[in-house]
Amino acid sequence: MQRRIIHIDMDAFFAAVEEKKNPALIGKPVVIGGGGNPNKRGVVSTANYEARKYGIHSAMPLRTAHKLCPHAIFLPVDYESYLQTSQQFKAVLFSITPVMENAGIDEAFLDASAVPETPEIIADKIKTGVKEKTGLTCSIGIASNKLLAKIASDMRKPDGLTILNENDIEDKLWPLPIRKLYGIGPKTEAHLKKIEIETIGQLASLTLENLIEHFGNSYGQYLYDASRGIDDSPLITHWEPKSISRETTFQEDVKNWQSIARTLAELAREVVADMRDDGYSAKTVTIKIRFSDFQTLTRAKTMADYTNSEEEIRKAAFACLKRIELNKRVRLIGVRATNLAKDQRQ
Repeated sequence: MQRRIIHIDMDAFFAAVEEKKNPALIGKPVVIGGGGNPNKRGVVSTANYEARKYGIHSAMPLRTAHKLCPHAIFLPVDYESYLQTSQQFKAVLFSITPVMENAGIDEAFLDASAVPETPEIIADKIKTGVKEKTGLTCSIGIASNKLLAKIASDMRKPDGLTILNENDIEDKLWPLPIRKLYGIGPKTEAHLKKIEIETIGQLASLTLENLIEHFGNSYGQYLYDASRGIDDSPLITHWEPKSISRETTFQEDVKNWQSIARTLAELAREVVADMRDDGYSAKTVTIKIRFSDFQTLTRAKTMADYTNSEEEIRKAAFACLKRIELNKRVRLIGVRATNLAKDQRQ
């Protein structure tokens, strides 16, 4: 049976939810991030298409976004609203097929290989259902594997549908810039451009030996296969977290020990709450401290047994803090619980 993988990507999701709540925002540049104040620290979570015209993109500092578009409307992240809408649109997907990989709050993969309808009919059902349930649009990519389906969903935005077949590799995949290939970040892109590789097709022209020489066995093999549209990775329908973490960036760099300690205790409490919600205990606690000069230090403590006790997690976090000399102002602090196990007491 030919695999038929569908990638669904909600269009400018956070901004679209905000526009649904407040239609007066439609047609105006909207930026979502942090507390919604561009004069304070924070990064862009998403921007609508009007804001993207000014070069604003996710992970950009809010202050930079404000310089690019001072008249944009900046809003705080309303995660509860986004999560509720996410659950609504994923319920639509689950009605198509139960074989679904939850790839994020605004995206998912479906394996529709066993669904009898044509790809076009399935896509129409998804788009119609999502629109009825949420009032929002999504872009869909359909292909024989996850890699191509994800690339396809990005080809026509917003509200697009792209179907990639194996005979489309040369005409539709290879002309794309290398950054469009999932798994290629800025460093790999810069390295490839140094050897005059600008497109996925040019990457596909390199031999496996050449790629392994530049990028090592594992990543070289991945680039060789991916540039040819080859991907046999399965859908992950059940996912176990490797860590549960919380962190915060101070609006102003902090030197006061009491403020640092209070924040660390609060983060530890939030991590424990998340652990209990998900039914996990942890054996290792790690803290992260980033100073005003961006030097970042981590310290970890592994406990004798698994626990979801707030007191024990907090004590472990403070034991880590004692091993860091706080001789500079602190910009960011974080707490992470790892070495997780399902709590049998739940």
